[in-house]
Amino acid sequence: MESKNRLVAVLEIGSTGIRLLVAEIFPDGRWQTLDRAGKPAALGRDVFTTGQVSRESFLECISVIKNFREFLRGWEISDANIRVIATSALRAARNRDIFTDRVRHETGLMPVIVEGIEENRLIYMAVRYALKNDLPMFWRANSMILEMGGGSTEIMLLRRGQMVAAHSLKLGTLLIDKALRTGSFKVQERYITESIRNASEQLNSDLDLAHVRTFVIAGPHAPIAAEQVGANLNEHCGIITREAFIEFVRKIQSYSVEECMEKLRMPFWEAEIFIPGMMVYKLLLERTASAHVVMPKISIREGMMIDLARGVDPELQEEFFSQILASAVNLGRKYHIDEPHCRHVSLLCMILFDALTLEHGMNLRQRMLLETAAMVHEIGMFIKGSGHNLHGQYIITNSEIFGLKREEMDIIGNVVRYHRGKSPAVEDADYGALDRGDRILVLKMAAIIRVADALDRGHSQQIQQITVEKRGETMVLRTDGNRDLSLELIGIEEKGGLFQDVFGYKIMVS
Repeated sequence: MESKNRLVAVLEIGSTGIRLLVAEIFPDGRWQTLDRAGKPAALGRDVFTTGQVSRESFLECISVIKNFREFLRGWEISDANIRVIATSALRAARNRDIFTDRVRHETGLMPVIVEGIEENRLIYMAVRYALKNDLPMFWRANSMILEMGGGSTEIMLLRRGQMVAAHSLKLGTLLIDKALRTGSFKVQERYITESIRNASEQLNSDLDLAHVRTFVIAGPHAPIAAEQVGANLNEHCGIITREAFIEFVRKIQSYSVEECMEKLRMPFWEAEIFIPGMMVYKLLLERTASAHVVMPKISIREGMMIDLARGVDPELQEEFFSQILASAVNLGRKYHIDEPHCRHVSLLCMILFDALTLEHGMNLRQRMLLETAAMVHEIGMFIKGSGHNLHGQYIITNSEIFGLKREEMDIIGNVVRYHRGKSPAVEDADYGALDRGDRILVLKMAAIIRVADALDRGHSQQIQQITVEKRGETMVLRTDGNRDLSLELIGIEEKGGLFQDVFGYKIMVS
């Protein structure tokens, strides 16, 4: 029986409005946009002024969502094929849970609040889709991807196509507008310049912005600038020379909201925040060496649509996992990990993981989490060797790795904590706070890392390869060549207990 085409919709609740994307998904994973729509909503004004969504905005948003839901019935799109996501305004709202429950109760649709790091992932997916293979420089040189919303700016830094870091900065157009409502143009420019200087210091610690050669702007304002002074790279992406973009921003800086509406043909709810966004992009561009500004005509909604269309695409999943690992490696380098040791422990973990498939029951994403944890398991050595597992958990808990959700970072932090020392116990606050399934994952991953770490106890990588044999209640790890394994045997004696408790195998090395 042939699969049928599927009509789907993504509804985004943003800081300034609610936007809709309707698309048709084909059985082979391709998709095409059928319709777009948008309505203003003042969520951001409320949240960034009072800290919560007002009653008036509640009613306004629910009315807009109900209208969109009726509109989608005309497309014959079922509720199961409608995804509702919310970004920075609701992330910051004190009454976010009340808001999402009220929307679910009154419309039948449940909004999912997208955290900053997940927003980065979806934007990356959308940018990758829009660029296709039409910008080889993106993969060969250092790149920067930005998307500025009402309450935050999402930034990704890539070194030769590999993810270095992802940041969600509290620098949004509505926040800037709120701070500068009564200020002159010079005050606005000074405020934004100072904000960019502070942000640049943080970004330069990950990747020297002066070495960035590809500058990519995503989000709703990109197509407007591309239409005014750019050219088409392809049907999904525009491109503007550095000089033309800077001149365009200088030209519009003095525009009033009304002039933006008239001359740039945009609605009021977008016009009032357009200029602060363009100024931020210009100031960041000037800190890079990029000769062009690349402007994909996409948004987080396209990123979500790609997720819906592709499902579990093995090739896409593998590439995405490699970007997560690249981001973890860069985090480790910031804290001066022993990279050869961590890479070797990671390799040994993967060998053990694959040999224990029947015993551990973990999936491919959990395999990636184990690999990531192994890459940063000694990150706490940066603070102090004694208790470095505890210091490592602190660093992980207060850091971000591209593509990983907060709960996944909590799992990795606990694995780092328990890669040595005492076994996990529910009396430990951070471990006990995990749900039961995640606690079991931590046990399994920590047990595997302990064995892999013991096999490189001297940090010399002398055991290059192992083969695994299971003999009843014993697991024999055969090493390559004739070597002095005295250190490794001591390590297994010290660290093999948790593995035996979790998987039932006593470890032998030969």
